[in-house]
Amino acid sequence: MYKVEIFDPAMCCSTGVCGPGVDPELTRVASAVYSLEKKGFNIKRYQLTTNPEKFAENDEITRIFKEKGPDALPVILVNDQVVKVGSYPTNEEFSEWFEVKAEELNEKPKARLSINLEQL
Repeated sequence: MYKVEIFDPAMCCSTGVCGPGVDPELTRVASAVYSLEKKGFNIKRYQLTTNPEKFAENDEITRIFKEKGPDALPVILVNDQVVKVGSYPTNEEFSEWFEVKAEELNEKPKARLSINLEQL
């Protein structure tokens, strides 16, 4: 079984739905990662802003970061080997690594929001 680690650049969230514009690439990756995690696959995602220790602990990530700077992110590791620098995996790559159909990677997390209108 494959182990995939995604080292994201600094951002406020991994979904791409914060701020004035939505990045469809980030939402696609977030959906794929969510679907794979839900199926029990070994996939992890680290953000520079929230998980800087993961960047510092990994010699290969540290080397790439020092050589190319933050523009090298995202960096993708498969079984501890760098497979992509500067772009996210496609759904086809995810499906190949985890032996699932690409259309299985489109499940989106369901968020529930409670609003108390009396407090407004």
